[in-house]
Amino acid sequence: MDDDRFRLLVQGMLDYGIFMLDTGGRVSTWNAGAERISGYAADDIVGQHFSVFYPDDDVAAGKPGRTLEIAVEQGRLDDEGWRVHADGTRFWADVVITALYDEQGRLRGFGNVTRDMTERRAAELALRESEERFRLLVQSVQDYGIFMLDTEGHISSWNTGAERIKGYAAGEIIGQHFSVFYPAEDVAAGKPAWELEVAVEQGRLEDEGWRVRKDGSRFWANVVITALFDGEGRLQGFGKVTRDMTERRNAEQALRERRRLVGHLVEAQEVERRRIAWDVHDESIQSMVAVGMRLQLLASRLPEPHAGAVSGLDESVAAAIARLRGLVSRLRPPELDRHGLVEAVSAYVDDVAGRWGLQHTVGDELTAEPSPEAAITVYRICQEALSNVHKHARATRVAVTLATVDNGTLVRITDDGVGTAGGDAGSGHFGLVEMRERAEAAHGWLSVRSTPGEGTVVEFWLPMLPDVPGLEP
Repeated sequence: MDDDRFRLLVQGMLDYGIFMLDTGGRVSTWNAGAERISGYAADDIVGQHFSVFYPDDDVAAGKPGRTLEIAVEQGRLDDEGWRVHADGTRFWADVVITALYDEQGRLRGFGNVTRDMTERRAAELALRESEERFRLLVQSVQDYGIFMLDTEGHISSWNTGAERIKGYAAGEIIGQHFSVFYPAEDVAAGKPAWELEVAVEQGRLEDEGWRVRKDGSRFWANVVITALFDGEGRLQGFGKVTRDMTERRNAEQALRERRRLVGHLVEAQEVERRRIAWDVHDESIQSMVAVGMRLQLLASRLPEPHAGAVSGLDESVAAAIARLRGLVSRLRPPELDRHGLVEAVSAYVDDVAGRWGLQHTVGDELTAEPSPEAAITVYRICQEALSNVHKHARATRVAVTLATVDNGTLVRITDDGVGTAGGDAGSGHFGLVEMRERAEAAHGWLSVRSTPGEGTVVEFWLPMLPDVPGLEP
């Protein structure tokens, strides 16, 4: 490349300030990049000492002269620091000063290449501050044990949460293998090594199980192990996050036990209701029907006024039989066993809503009949929900819809009553608590939505089968 082309190349560079200094440090050449970075035009700066680019404190400390001395001694000098624009503002510069010698080894001056690194430095500072904030966050988290493992599974960092959960101080545990946290039977089965293998193969592993504290006590942990790779895909270690889930597990077990007990109580209650209904139907009602028939026969053979008196007794017996049949229906609706769920619910709604003066509809969208156990649970929840409408809603209309959804029975009971505020209306009401417990004991769910002045919607879903595999551990 000839001298003219090289000069044009240097002059045309905008990202680098490239200029010459004489042996005394005065500017002797100036390119477009130097003008763009520093703000000086060539006519303004050529001939001035290059110390004009340094902050006052650096000038007072003799830094410009010292940089030239080092460049002479070592041939060049690399430096990063603050420099000053023509308008007095500062910028962070990367500077290379090279001593220039002629063929006889005599110093002829210096070459200066300057680059404005202000944005990069700001980004690096922001990154460092972000990393420091993240480090402080990780160190301060107490609900999660967050720590690092090397490629072999030895602990290389430790946060406050890990110390609180596991009982080890950082000085006691860093350097030890993480298998120290596993029960002896898991260590013997090779579980710690297997978890690291899976994390490497799949990128991460999540596990729940028993872990061991420093004092030997066990706790139920949720663990996530993440394999950490560098930019070239080489394994650098593992990140491990542990949370003590013992209280949650105990609460879940207590809830499951409560639901089992509720289920057993409901089942026992239904068995007893069915037994009483059968006893009343087979013994009391049949006996009273026989008494009524005899009274009718007797009345036909007696003269007045005795015939009228006996007829009155027969009417009383007939009324008692009707009341007993109503009791039997409430204990165990015969329509449920004879004609199915929709018929039983429709008969009940027609009966009670008619007596209460409510407009009512029952929608049948079932495509499959639920099991007998699920059907009686649906019926009982409908009874309680309609009772609540009558007692509290001050409604004029109620609608019940039964549909087959997601291999289960979805029931929606809607009224146009006064409603209540809140997203879970009436959650403290005993009847609603009982309804929810019945639904959850049958492995389903129940929700209540209510809007003041617009009414309430009770919605619940039960699976088709009374026992759903996999829901209980």
